[in-house]
Amino acid sequence: MSQSKGHPKGLYLIFATGTAERFSYYGMRAIFILFLTKALLMDKVLASSIYGSYTGLVYLTPLIGGYVADKYWGIRRSVFWGAVMMGLGQFLLFLSASFLNSVEMSHWLMYGGLGFLIFGNGFFKPTITTLVGQLYEPNDSRLDAAYTIFYMGINVGAFIAPLVCGYFGDTGTPEDFKWGFLAAAIGVLFTIIVFETQKNKYLVSPSGEQIGIIPDAQNHKKDEDKQEQLTISKEDAIKKALFFAGVTVILFAIFKWVFDAEYISAGIFAACIGIPAYILFDSSLTRIERERIIVIYIIAFFVIFFWAAYEQAGASLTLFADEQTNRSIFGWEMPASYFQAFNPLFVVALAFVMPFIWGFLSKRKMEPSSPAKQAIGLFLLSLGYLFIAIGVKDLQPGVKVSMLWLTGLYFIHTMGEMALSPIGLSMVNRLTPVRFASLMMGVWYLSNAAANKLAGILSGLYPEAGKSKVILGFEVVSLYDFFMVFVVMSGISAVILFLLCKWLQKLMHGVK
Repeated sequence: MSQSKGHPKGLYLIFATGTAERFSYYGMRAIFILFLTKALLMDKVLASSIYGSYTGLVYLTPLIGGYVADKYWGIRRSVFWGAVMMGLGQFLLFLSASFLNSVEMSHWLMYGGLGFLIFGNGFFKPTITTLVGQLYEPNDSRLDAAYTIFYMGINVGAFIAPLVCGYFGDTGTPEDFKWGFLAAAIGVLFTIIVFETQKNKYLVSPSGEQIGIIPDAQNHKKDEDKQEQLTISKEDAIKKALFFAGVTVILFAIFKWVFDAEYISAGIFAACIGIPAYILFDSSLTRIERERIIVIYIIAFFVIFFWAAYEQAGASLTLFADEQTNRSIFGWEMPASYFQAFNPLFVVALAFVMPFIWGFLSKRKMEPSSPAKQAIGLFLLSLGYLFIAIGVKDLQPGVKVSMLWLTGLYFIHTMGEMALSPIGLSMVNRLTPVRFASLMMGVWYLSNAAANKLAGILSGLYPEAGKSKVILGFEVVSLYDFFMVFVVMSGISAVILFLLCKWLQKLMHGVK
């Protein structure tokens, strides 16, 4: 397809599929911590821990899903079964909220629902993202714009979801949470119908071949370097896998018993080190491929600090909206869950602005590199928390602030997200050897796994009246102290990444 004819129609099928799936995820996410605290009557620390474990594991299981898609199932089958499992998960949450009088049953249904959602996301997330890149030639200049369009689709779903699920579920009546979860389940059902009925017509490569059917690792024509991989003996591969499995177990033990992390935290953090190392030492990688993967890993490390702060949206910032934000609009009190629609709304608006800015700078040979864009995202995140920290400085207990402070934070954070997230997805696609496409996308999401678990830990330290907490060496007494932790954490990360940009560009070997 000529680049002058716009984007392939398959991109808009992926757009619609991603929109429906994200409706499910963000609809559930908008009301989940409120469901835990108001319906299941959990304290904030336990609720935040469960929230962090769930969102962390959602981003860990893409490694499994990416591996299965690359080696056995192919992308289309992985997308289908991932959506089916997510639909079951949302339905179990619906049942959990339907049996609140039976506390034990309600808890077990909730944990079962989370389990299906975690594994369903694992199969769906890395594969649907990888499909975008396969619609284009490897060096197609439209790829960044394609990922931005895809990202906009995600956020259309994320915008509608809190409004719909919050309207039905966040009513102030605990029993009504079930209707919010049911709406999320319907979103997954729509995903399955759209994808299955339209995939054969629109999911084709530039040459007209069907994509996502044959597992990429089996399609030798897609990567000439595949022949090197075939020379590895099965015995050597088993030895290598056992070695890195042992390393991961040791790391788990260190996190669990030396740093006193709970089991899920220890597992996520150990996997975030052991699994990337396993891929990096694959003997089929050339020097250039290995150095490009190193770039992905380094940037992924810094991205952890971005998402750990950003993902407070579903945890501490939702509690802040519920408890300390004046949500009255002409006598109507807006549900706290509605604030989670602000960010995707801003994303959709900025999705048209950011590509224009990058294009404007590119024509003048001033466009920042991909690593620099990630650093800009971190800096904007720090600025957003500084904004709200000013708004709550010297705030007395029980006093509520204007919703403009939280709205401003989300707008600034959205600018940071648009500089970091879609560009990061595009960068991973360009830097990764095709035979590792879905697996490396899963590795990229590992940073989100660590970040979301860290986000849950940090949210549990949300200040309460009369209680002092220590976080990353800071004493947290007030909301101002709490928000300033994120200002410092993301600000320092931005500065360090800026300083590394030129070195990282060299390791990218011409990929921008």
